[in-house]
Amino acid sequence: MRLLLKNTKLLQTKEQLQTCDVLIENNRIIAIKTDVESTTADQIIDCRGNLLVPGFIDVHVHLREPGGEHKETIETGTKAAARGGFTTICAMPNTNPVPDSIDRVENLHEKITADAKVRVLPYASITTGLQGETLSPITELAKQNVFAFTDDGVGIQTADQMLSAMRLAAKAGKAIVAHCEDNSLLHGGVVHQGLASERLNLPGISSVTEAVQIARDVLLAEAANCRYHVCHVSTKESVRVIRDAKRAGIKVTAEVTPHHLLLNEEDIKDADANFKMNPPLRSEADQEALLEGLLDGTIDMIATDHAPHATEEKALGFLKAPFGIVGLETAFPLLYTNLVKTKKVSLRQLIDWLTIKPAEAFQLPYGTMEIGKLADLTLIDLNSSEKIDKQKFYSKGKNTPFEGWKVFGIPKLTVMEGKIVYNNL
Repeated sequence: MRLLLKNTKLLQTKEQLQTCDVLIENNRIIAIKTDVESTTADQIIDCRGNLLVPGFIDVHVHLREPGGEHKETIETGTKAAARGGFTTICAMPNTNPVPDSIDRVENLHEKITADAKVRVLPYASITTGLQGETLSPITELAKQNVFAFTDDGVGIQTADQMLSAMRLAAKAGKAIVAHCEDNSLLHGGVVHQGLASERLNLPGISSVTEAVQIARDVLLAEAANCRYHVCHVSTKESVRVIRDAKRAGIKVTAEVTPHHLLLNEEDIKDADANFKMNPPLRSEADQEALLEGLLDGTIDMIATDHAPHATEEKALGFLKAPFGIVGLETAFPLLYTNLVKTKKVSLRQLIDWLTIKPAEAFQLPYGTMEIGKLADLTLIDLNSSEKIDKQKFYSKGKNTPFEGWKVFGIPKLTVMEGKIVYNNL
């Protein structure tokens, strides 16, 4: 089976676009030329001059299955990923049951094989049941094709436990991925401790709650010689700690979400729980530090932290609603519109943060568009615009603070291993 993508635009050096055809045979790219003869293909798609890039990679996604199917399933979450241009997503382990044993990981792989529309790389948990008490069998689980180890949603509270986990992960050649949060500093917070918490009279979460665990963990990672990745960085203090750790040669990488790049606490006008996420939207100074950290390489990549919840759950208000927002279907259009079109970053930088950078950090064979490579590709319309409409989401989750935003850069076609998984041309 040969698929020919005609009339695409490929991004060249100096941000120039060049018209090219891309020929795919089975699951790999076999030609990238100015003009490929149509007679060589079984199926031809006219890409209408839209931008073709490597399929996006998201290392932080919540698919909720098993146990939370009313929020999301592997099928609906991966359909949402395909619509957003993502061909590889990494599924967090805060499910019920938690993937903390060989049997549970095997069952999860079977479900992914049956239902996933894009590539899903599952995490396993650092501790059994995400309870922070007993380490999962990290050495054994590492042999079960898990992506990495994390207790995302909760921080590992003791240095001894984190060090032990890092030593086991390092021996197994896997990364430790951390949601950094010191529970002793939380005090029931639901929003950043600052302007919004004061104005809305809500308990706040201080910046040090996150940064203090990162500071601890980078030193532990150095001692264990472990690859360590920081989830959803949100504060200027965290950026400073990670920058210093990188300068010291510690093997640390980090991600930032679209919502922390594009919003801050001043965007919370009322107690709308669609603005409730963990970590919370921070100050404008924090927001500026996050972009600076991306631009100077302190932060390596962008990840959505796609966290779907049922509408009735989010309707409970700031104090009782669960943390999290959806992001797979809106990430690229929001970032392109608000960062690239405003000339804060280049198109090449944005694409790299969503493709080659996560692939390099986690040693994945994806994120590039070259002859002989797997055909993971995303076609994007940079010119036409639309308004974000949560009712059109493929995700079960409609919990977004970006409803009604006008965006450009709409994914139109997603190809994963040569197979069309989304088409809206």
